[in-house]
Amino acid sequence: MPSAVPQAPLAWSHTPAELIELTKSAIAQSRAIHDKVAVLSSPTFNSVFVPLAYSEAAFGTVTNHVCFYQSVSTSKELRDASNEAEKLVRDYGIESSMRLDVFEAMLKAKKNVEVTGQVLTSEETKLLNEMIRDGRRSGLALPEEQRTKLMELRKELSQTCLEFTKNFNEENGTIEFTLEELKGVPDDVISGYPKVEREGSSEALYTVTFKTPDIFPIFQRAQNPDTRRRAYQAYESRLAINVPLLKKVIGLRRRCATLLGYKTWADYVEEPKMIKTGQAVVKFLDNLEQRLRPVGLKELNNLIHLKNEEEAAHKYENAPPTEVFHLWDYRYYDRLFTEKTLDLDDSLVKEYFPVNVVVPEILRIYQTLLSVRFEEAEGETWHPDVQYYNVWNAADNEFMGSVYLDIYPREAKYSHAAIFTLVDGYDKPDGSRHYPACAMVANLSKPTSSKPALIRHNDVVTFFHEMGHVFHKLLSKTRFSRFHGSRVARDFVEAPSQMLENWCWEPSVLTKMSSHYETKKPLSDELIDKLIKSRFVNIGLFFLRQIFFGKFDIKVHTDMSEEDVDYSQLWCDMREAISLVKTGDKITPGEGTFGHIVGGYDAGYYGYAYSLVYAYDMYETVFAADPMSPAAGKRYRDEILLPGGSRDEMESLKAFLRREPNADALLNKILGKPSTQKL
Repeated sequence: MPSAVPQAPLAWSHTPAELIELTKSAIAQSRAIHDKVAVLSSPTFNSVFVPLAYSEAAFGTVTNHVCFYQSVSTSKELRDASNEAEKLVRDYGIESSMRLDVFEAMLKAKKNVEVTGQVLTSEETKLLNEMIRDGRRSGLALPEEQRTKLMELRKELSQTCLEFTKNFNEENGTIEFTLEELKGVPDDVISGYPKVEREGSSEALYTVTFKTPDIFPIFQRAQNPDTRRRAYQAYESRLAINVPLLKKVIGLRRRCATLLGYKTWADYVEEPKMIKTGQAVVKFLDNLEQRLRPVGLKELNNLIHLKNEEEAAHKYENAPPTEVFHLWDYRYYDRLFTEKTLDLDDSLVKEYFPVNVVVPEILRIYQTLLSVRFEEAEGETWHPDVQYYNVWNAADNEFMGSVYLDIYPREAKYSHAAIFTLVDGYDKPDGSRHYPACAMVANLSKPTSSKPALIRHNDVVTFFHEMGHVFHKLLSKTRFSRFHGSRVARDFVEAPSQMLENWCWEPSVLTKMSSHYETKKPLSDELIDKLIKSRFVNIGLFFLRQIFFGKFDIKVHTDMSEEDVDYSQLWCDMREAISLVKTGDKITPGEGTFGHIVGGYDAGYYGYAYSLVYAYDMYETVFAADPMSPAAGKRYRDEILLPGGSRDEMESLKAFLRREPNADALLNKILGKPSTQKL
């Protein structure tokens, strides 16, 4: 019998008008609290910071829910209303952050704390310091004329980012190929492509979307290099509409940074993070590139040799020069190299990972590791495919929160994998708990007429990673919502989930997660050994690609020149120089697909590599000896998940590791040896 849930489930039957009405009501309630704080005659911590924190929580509880519809709803009317609601939310966020009267009340309340000697908890102290810091970073110390100009710029910036994201979410482009052009792509994948008969031709065309399950098999397996070239160039060009928007975003950020007195936008963004400055990011990425470039060049030579062999055996019309290694060659030859050197066929491994086996098993693994219990829940969802669970603490049956899994692709749905906060966790004024809820949105393969839904091992890793974010949100317990769960420094937020990816390379876990869709047998020891060995194959080229993304991001956010820059040209030039693959005969507007740069990771993409330092250190130090240790799982819950962002990230790391963190584990994995030099 299901346990009694202490919080009502979320509703998902809103009308477009209701989304706007809910948003306007939330804004009005928040504005009323700010108005009340602004006129206090004797501001104190309890009369200023506490009500503002609770107002922030209540506002997010409504607006996160409302704004989520645009990423998942099948109704264009609901998506448009959700997008319009987010515009209202963003505009109000700028308005409220620029209230000088509220900021002055904060400063007076801080002075009151100092004069009276009021003792605050560590979380209360962090709340006070961060709210005042946020006011300063919003420009509230500027003269009125400059504040007004900054508000105008920020609103324009917000709306432009929102337009970029809307284009990204609703991209629905396709490309067509003949069956001959798709040679090498598995039959079960081709059977999922819509087939279009051509009038006057016996050769049909197959329509391929740019969703990962459709287009990636072509990148990895289409034998004809011209097919891969066309696919890659179309994929990179699918969001050319975003190119002028990105240029506008970068220019607006540059102007905001100047008004706020920062040398660059990157310096503004990095200030509250672990790394602190834009120059520190440049140095980190330069050092990492210097270490990995020799590794990447060696790997590239191996792949070029393989390409020469392959293309000597298969002559294709319109094939680009053999001696040049292009962007569209990378995934194909990376896969082929692994198959040839390890005798490992990714399509064979995929047969051992049916979605209906992998997903429940990953949930069971997390249940064991973190001592929790999943319970399928009843309630509304936004689509019939969505699975809805409540999560309980196993030891005392305490309710922890809820999670929705929306894992299959569909039209107009967010096209990658991500976790969306629907409701934050926090303590309510009466001392009771407001429980968190979140949604995992992914795009795993759907079943075909001949096979169940099967996913690549890479997709298994991604799913495991995203579930790590889910538990960061569900198992955190902070007083204030602004510190809940994964609301930590942006260059630490990926570390917990990156650490958890290691479980997908553990033999015992791979055995549990795998079950051949026909024989029901798990992966053999031989296949598991080959799979584990494949993890760091061509790791240098993989990291150089990540470094390219990070360097493009930090380049455009540290360059303060007003010159008219061709960002498509810059994108292709930097990729060639850093990731060692050639662009080919056409400059592609890949920067228009770089959703991170407007989605909160501006001047922050470096964080994926930066947080890996901590991820590997955490795993090797605490979990490597026994990945399923309940004691290690408890230590992880207590020191990393529970405090969320309520304490400094370095404090949490040192408490978990019981020492200062270092880069030895990561460098040992990548280079085969630790290093005395710091990254």
